[in-house]
Amino acid sequence: MTSATDGYFPPGSMLRRVHCERAVGLLYGQRALAIGAIAPLNFVATRLHTRMPDRPFARLARTGKMFESIFFGSRAEADAVLRIVHGMHESVKGELPEDAGLTPAGTPYSAFDPELMLWTVAIIADSAKVFYELFVGHLDAGQRDELWADYVRFGELFGMPSSVAPGSWAEFEEYFSKRLASPAAHLTEEARSTGRAILFEIPVPALNLPAMRVHNVVMLGALPTRVRRMYGLRYTAGDALAFRMAVSGLRAPRPLAPAFLRRGRNTRFLDQVANTERDRIARGKPTPQLVPLGSA
Repeated sequence: MTSATDGYFPPGSMLRRVHCERAVGLLYGQRALAIGAIAPLNFVATRLHTRMPDRPFARLARTGKMFESIFFGSRAEADAVLRIVHGMHESVKGELPEDAGLTPAGTPYSAFDPELMLWTVAIIADSAKVFYELFVGHLDAGQRDELWADYVRFGELFGMPSSVAPGSWAEFEEYFSKRLASPAAHLTEEARSTGRAILFEIPVPALNLPAMRVHNVVMLGALPTRVRRMYGLRYTAGDALAFRMAVSGLRAPRPLAPAFLRRGRNTRFLDQVANTERDRIARGKPTPQLVPLGSA
């Protein structure tokens, strides 16, 4: 028997196990957003209905904290977030104002469109799994199926019907590979600029800039090949070597680091990003106009 305090993803669930790792929680959102932008309906629809347009990274940080409330919080905490998001999503509907690759102007969109919701869940699931396996450990077939079932549950909380979702991780991978290879995948000029900023321009204090150079190496190497090419990003043999060295270096000391450094919510880090952006704006420095993972 479960209680309202148990949360939708209690201790022991695969989604919680994956997302509690900081190596996942601090990285998955940026990769997911960059990949998500190749779906024009998702990108344009979200862009046209975003809030806080002058504080894009604050918006991204807010979305990250909302998701962690659902991943780790009680049902009451998660339900409070879900009510807010549902209210915002009610206004996200309309038509594509102009052609975007093979997607013609006039194509309708809605935040409650099952296929658009599935794509949002898919980019999160793929990115979290990639970083978990890069920095933490391998997931076997059964664990991947459990993880995917949790993501389907996550989507259902936002209104996605489970019938639209692939039935296993293997089926999900087939779906995701087809979406990446699809002729309809397209980056608008704004999406290309936004995605590159998401990947490589996260605002952090000056003290953290050396770490961001490693971060950017990891982000570049972790992107699917076609997505890198769509963004016009070079990836040389030297880049591949730097990526392998970065992953090896970051993975190796994990057992030596205390658990509180390796796991938990990322509120402090997300607030740091938002506060750095705020301080930059106060000094008259521009901030890229980005798109949040949801419409928070």
